[in-house]
Amino acid sequence: MLATSRNFKANAHRALGNPELQRAMGMMRTGFPERRAVAISRLPEFEALRDAGVAIKNHVLAHLDFYLETLEKNVIAQGGKVHWCRTPQEARETVLGICRALNAKTVTKGKSMIGEEIALNDFLEANSITPVETDLGEYIVQIRHETPSHIIAPAVHLVKEQVAESFRETHTHLPADRKLEEPRVLCDEARGVLRQKFLAADVGITGANFLIAETGSSIIVTNEGNGDLTQTLPKAHIVLASLEKVVPTLEDASTFLRLLARSSTGQEFSTYTTVSTGPRRAADTDGPGEYHVVLLDNGRSALLGGAFQDMLRCIRCAACLNHCPVYAAVGGHAYGWVYSGPMGAVLTPTLIGVDEAGQLPNASTFCGRCESVCPMRIPLPKMMRQWREREFAQGLSPKTQRWGVKLWAYVAQRPVLYRFMSGAASRVLGALGARHGRFRTLPLASGWTDMRDLPAPEGKSFMTLWAARRAAGAEKRGAAAS
Repeated sequence: MLATSRNFKANAHRALGNPELQRAMGMMRTGFPERRAVAISRLPEFEALRDAGVAIKNHVLAHLDFYLETLEKNVIAQGGKVHWCRTPQEARETVLGICRALNAKTVTKGKSMIGEEIALNDFLEANSITPVETDLGEYIVQIRHETPSHIIAPAVHLVKEQVAESFRETHTHLPADRKLEEPRVLCDEARGVLRQKFLAADVGITGANFLIAETGSSIIVTNEGNGDLTQTLPKAHIVLASLEKVVPTLEDASTFLRLLARSSTGQEFSTYTTVSTGPRRAADTDGPGEYHVVLLDNGRSALLGGAFQDMLRCIRCAACLNHCPVYAAVGGHAYGWVYSGPMGAVLTPTLIGVDEAGQLPNASTFCGRCESVCPMRIPLPKMMRQWREREFAQGLSPKTQRWGVKLWAYVAQRPVLYRFMSGAASRVLGALGARHGRFRTLPLASGWTDMRDLPAPEGKSFMTLWAARRAAGAEKRGAAAS
């Protein structure tokens, strides 16, 4: 996937001017947050579970080598294989090697962000292997030749009319005059088409929500059952996962499962929670003949012990996306790569570089909602600030921005000058905006006024108002004392 993160501002402008996208995002703004709030209100121990989850993750990250080696030992003991991959290229080549060994022509895929991160679909197609996404949202964006715009709802940027249009263009073997107005009808049509793909697939590829060190198992959570068909019907099941997905025990995984669905979709539990442990045994009636775990580093190990280690606690619930006012305004594609929203604003610069993704940490109001809803209590605003500091220190931010910050710092370090200039600006802007109470355009403030009005000051600076309030309080206390 070609990253366009450096073009975030241009991407965002296009998104804000897209009426169908704005209609879709309008429906998202209330749905996920409201359902999460209801689900959490029914679980009194939710905050305690968050603390327990953070403690487990911190423990694992402090002993990551031990738990990864334990995972490998137990995967092998159950008849599976573990493949260690430092880079996306190594991971792609590993998957291709497994597919070629089985003479695979068709691969079904369950939802996998690592698959997106390593651009697996394009690579398989270039090597004469057809990948078929089986998650409904992923299938929709695949037939539209788009990328996912959300880590749990890949097609959240679309409305049902767009989906119906794509189905008519793709499913040409079905009657052209069929009715496709209702979501259930669309789901049933996709189910019928995909069922044949499941039966024909040679290899199944899934992601992993968690990897269990004590048993060598992988866990996926889905609401459609596609993950089960993807990993049980083909000759081989390939699990794609990054290093930090490992947890010590099944009991530890249950803690995260109680947090995951409530934080993401507002469900108490996902419809399907599937545990896979090795290939089919002699007594099993179904299951894959081979079980492979492909572990990807791609810069994760470099985060250990550093300023961004806490990002490795992320369980990909998307709560930060669902509550972010910036994401809700522009959608996921504006972020220009695999990961979007606040978590993407932190993770993407670590994976493709701050020179490519430096605009993302700046795309934040710092309202703090992302951190407040994160089940893993990841300090996302703090880490976005750290990326801003690094971008500034490396001279990667625009010259006008750097000179503006330097000018502001010069003034802010001189209280008398600061009070004079802020007071003068408040009075001038207050006088100019007195008639309408707002500015539709303003020099040097186009980043704000291009998309919204700027409220006019009331004519006095905060420091002037604060000084007046303190004086009034002192006078009142003096009168009371006398």
